[in-house]
Amino acid sequence: MSELKAIVEALIFASPEPVTFKALGKLLDSEPKEDIAAAVDAVRHDYGRPGGLQFVDIAGGYQIVTRPELHEWVRRLFHERTSQKLSVAALETLAVIAYRQPVTAPEIAEIRGVNTSGVLGTLADRKLVKIVGRKAVVGRPFMYGTTREFLERFGLNDVTDLPKVEDMSELLGFDLPTGLGEPEPQTDLPFESGEVIEVTVSEVIDDPIQ
Repeated sequence: MSELKAIVEALIFASPEPVTFKALGKLLDSEPKEDIAAAVDAVRHDYGRPGGLQFVDIAGGYQIVTRPELHEWVRRLFHERTSQKLSVAALETLAVIAYRQPVTAPEIAEIRGVNTSGVLGTLADRKLVKIVGRKAVVGRPFMYGTTREFLERFGLNDVTDLPKVEDMSELLGFDLPTGLGEPEPQTDLPFESGEVIEVTVSEVIDDPIQ
């Protein structure tokens, strides 16, 4: 078991993105599933101790990451540029999408009270939001939802982990649009049957807002 635990730890640590249990099962196909699960739990237990790293369940998988209280030091290491930070408008729009997904650009604009097209382009370019379908109304506007990258960026396992709107406002340092209400996570986003939607960032920016 100790060797399997070491292998599981190495795989999770080395992966640039969360490793799912299914992926571990494929990589360790000669090992019983219950042994892999026990190894994951053992690694999780080890990282419960005080230190610079922690084991997290995030975006449907496992990841070993730096502890939040140490992020400022890590940012110094990588010389994070201020230009990489999202603007208040982008964060506000992202919050609306996260809490109301799937949601159209006109609906986002109505909640925020301002045009949203350019911000949507930025969020799509950062891979934080994506088009999940078209709404069955006149004009068939695109509907937007958050991505796996969004979950990873904000340390969430899934959208049910979103904090209350009031708590999110406090974390962001500004008031979110009124009327967002409590998170309404939707596990089955409404893709149209048999329809595959491929769009570019420019199409997202050009999506008309009524």
